[in-house]
Amino acid sequence: MSIKRKIEIFSAGCPACVEAIETVNEIACSSCEVEVLDMHQPAVAAMAKEHGVRNVPAMVVDGKLADCCAGRGIDEATLRAAGVGVPLY
Repeated sequence: MSIKRKIEIFSAGCPACVEAIETVNEIACSSCEVEVLDMHQPAVAAMAKEHGVRNVPAMVVDGKLADCCAGRGIDEATLRAAGVGVPLY
């Protein structure tokens, strides 16, 4: 029986996503099962949300969002600090 590490790549097809997919495919080993998931598909987007994916590209390894992909995304306080919602006059 072969045991595999499941690597899910959440992608929107952008250049950064394509580069991430290429990188994962280059470093994947025989124990890796790589699956590219299209964020344009509603079911995939829902699955990404369940994993805590906030932007793409993102990787989930064996059901856990990779540390490199966690903790980012839109933050209201940061946007306001940059001036979003603050009148210029």
